[in-house]
Amino acid sequence: MTETNPTPAVGQIWQDNDPRSNSRKVRIVEIDGTHAVVELHQPRLPVSSAKPGRRTRIRLDRFRPTSTGYRYVDEGGGAS
Repeated sequence: MTETNPTPAVGQIWQDNDPRSNSRKVRIVEIDGTHAVVELHQPRLPVSSAKPGRRTRIRLDRFRPTSTGYRYVDEGGGAS
């Protein structure tokens, strides 16, 4: 079975596939040309140095299920 991801869109939740990220999840808040602006969806406290609400940019081509990419989780309607 092949895992497929939808086209990245505002409001979606994606999970980082990098094992060093401890499965962090991000919510897309804006799409700007070749990048998505995301914010941390489920902060890992107190271990994480990332603060809730912090925004960063990720290239759109990384939203694919590879070891250095992201996999689609949810439309963002569920509980965080």
